[in-house]
Amino acid sequence: MLTHRVNTLSESITIAVSTLAQELKAKGKDILSFSAGEPDFGTPQIIKDAAIEAINNDFTKYTAVDGIPALKKAIANKLQRDNGLTYTSDQIIVNNGAKHSLFNLFSATIDKGDEVIIPSPYWVTYPELVKYCGGSVVKIETQDVSAFKITPKQLKNALTPKTKMLILTTPSNPTGSVYSKEELTALAKVLEGTNVIVASDEMYEKLVYEGSFTSAASVSQDMYKRTITINGLSKSVAMTGWRFGYMAADNRELIQATKKLQGQSTSNINSITQMAAIVALDGKADKDIEMMRQEFKARRDEAVKLFNNIKGVSVLKPDGAFYLFVNISEVSNDSLVFAKKLLESTGVAVVPGIGFGCEGYFRFSFATDIESIRIGIARIEKFIKEL
Repeated sequence: MLTHRVNTLSESITIAVSTLAQELKAKGKDILSFSAGEPDFGTPQIIKDAAIEAINNDFTKYTAVDGIPALKKAIANKLQRDNGLTYTSDQIIVNNGAKHSLFNLFSATIDKGDEVIIPSPYWVTYPELVKYCGGSVVKIETQDVSAFKITPKQLKNALTPKTKMLILTTPSNPTGSVYSKEELTALAKVLEGTNVIVASDEMYEKLVYEGSFTSAASVSQDMYKRTITINGLSKSVAMTGWRFGYMAADNRELIQATKKLQGQSTSNINSITQMAAIVALDGKADKDIEMMRQEFKARRDEAVKLFNNIKGVSVLKPDGAFYLFVNISEVSNDSLVFAKKLLESTGVAVVPGIGFGCEGYFRFSFATDIESIRIGIARIEKFIKEL
């Protein structure tokens, strides 16, 4: 009954862990969940007010499939102001979250036999969508010693005549690693003379704690032409449930193709979200963004300190996002079993590293209050001592 395409898909392990934690909590178990990939802050009031105004003004009808003109202008202005990237409205499309952006992009570009290079550890959705579209995943493994970033040599060795796409995530989910301008420039040099598309997922752009953020498409004209920039507002202004993402690309034909696909599937995104997003993109919520960034930074510092005090455990201090990728290879070689036993015995939910293509780790989200972080890590320490 079911297609081969859908049978190849695996359930998102992050969603599965979060769901199990919620079920246990509903049954009365004391659960501390560090599995979810969303801020614990509320959406800034100025954004909510814009949405309420849109409702009161009856801005509740269908819109253009790819987004209203005012919103696409706000995206273009943001990309120019923050990233030094110039796009016109026909080079931008608005989607139902960045996951939808990726689905449309992969559907429009990846055929059976195409190879897609994905640095590991990776966000769980990337390989699943590649497989769904008939592509083959070429994994480049990274480690703590390289701050979980690929090198130009690794990229060069992974390229073949079948390579269709490279996926870059900066800052990274699950590691929080951020590629510098110099590192991106070096990778860009390797790609010169090829037809490889770069999908640059920059969803955590506003959550950088050390150094500055560089958009992949900005490092060279060649990189600009081959890169599709994917972003949104879920993480930066706590709009996960609003479902807002977008893509920008020099290739107008590609944008038009994804628009055609979207027109025959979901059509436009929520009209009310579009009006609210304009306010966020125009910088009116920047004070809220900075408040969240500073709070995340304090939580990161505390969590890193506590984890590195646990015998047999280590973690790199991430430069961005709100995750720690905790190395437990000295205490367990099966992160799935480790995470399951941890949840059952201590009520602490983390995501096993194997779900991100990297065994011997777990992902710990510090997008929760600092007291819960302290209690949670104390429970993890006690659990590890008893192993």
